[in-house]
Amino acid sequence: MRSYQDLFRTPEFTPLFATVSLTGAASTVSGIALGVLVYETTGSPLLSALSMFGGSFAQVVGAVALLSAADRLRPRAALVALALVFGAGSAVLAVPGLPLWGSFAVILLLGLAGSVGGGVRYGLLAEILPKEGYVLGRSVFNMSGGIVQICGFGLGGVLVAAVSPRPTLLIAAGFDVLGAVVARYGLSLRPTRATGRPSVRETWRVNVLLFSSAPRRAVLFALWVPNGLIVGCEALFVPYAPERAGLLLAVAAFGMFTGDVLVGRVVPVAWRARLATPLRLLLAVPYLVFVLRPGMPVVLVAVAVAVASVGYAASLVLMEQLVELTPPDVQGQALGLHTAGMLTMQGVGAALAGAVAQYVPAGGAMAVMAGASVLVSVVQTPGLRRVPGAVVNAAVP
Repeated sequence: MRSYQDLFRTPEFTPLFATVSLTGAASTVSGIALGVLVYETTGSPLLSALSMFGGSFAQVVGAVALLSAADRLRPRAALVALALVFGAGSAVLAVPGLPLWGSFAVILLLGLAGSVGGGVRYGLLAEILPKEGYVLGRSVFNMSGGIVQICGFGLGGVLVAAVSPRPTLLIAAGFDVLGAVVARYGLSLRPTRATGRPSVRETWRVNVLLFSSAPRRAVLFALWVPNGLIVGCEALFVPYAPERAGLLLAVAAFGMFTGDVLVGRVVPVAWRARLATPLRLLLAVPYLVFVLRPGMPVVLVAVAVAVASVGYAASLVLMEQLVELTPPDVQGQALGLHTAGMLTMQGVGAALAGAVAQYVPAGGAMAVMAGASVLVSVVQTPGLRRVPGAVVNAAVP
């Protein structure tokens, strides 16, 4: 499988792609609406950042307790249910008079439900595509995610300005419902990937097995920590430039899309493993210039954000290694663990960035988070050099 045409000719790839794109659009539109709503209500950079990314904290609970469901639920039913749950959650968040604690309770519940979503989606992708097509397929999903974020954050910014945050949240709920319809009628019934009932005990057992491998640990931590810190920078776009937050989020998504195109289609396969550290450094270094605020023109800010976001393509390189390092019968849980850990670190990064911004200007806080990401990437590099290029997969006992 060598081309995008091959991917979209594969049965069920297109409806899965459409479902993920619609729910991604819902997430971006609702995220900026909720961030603006909370900032307008409280004036707090910390609470605004947490409203956009704080649901990621619930991913910790899901990673420990629920991830075995990713391989033990029928994929179609799980995707439909998750889309409907998120649509209902966005509708509740739009209710006038909902107290702040109620909003954060809904955010955390949605994060808990979403902790299974990554494993279901990308485990199903691994079933739909042959092994040699997984990286290309995942790159298309990543590129689509970039386009969806560009359009979603742009649309979200326009809608918030035109109709206010609450109606924007209801529109986001509509995207989720449409995603559920596409999944229900576009995907076929498939059996579960693993036998047995999902449970906390089984989730814990497989997680322990996944972490027992030093190469897998190195790859997972490299996937989680550096980009989580940089998401903290993005969580400060609203307090940094409230009137241009949608623009900055959109150019960040454009940079991510560009990086995925380059790594997924242009960079030779033999070069990919060498790019993990350079791309993670690229992700952080441009944000160091934000310490110059307020003397930076808008164009320079946008360019810095776009260039940095090309570095998110490091995740594509590392995910290829994670799939090679993981037995097929637990790939759903491994990919779900990656997603849960990534989103959790995004929540941690948003909280840290918001806390720092309580004491220093938002631009300075962004530079602090970028410096921390650079340091972590450098420290992690020796462990990644020990990751083998390919591993023979065996079933988990």
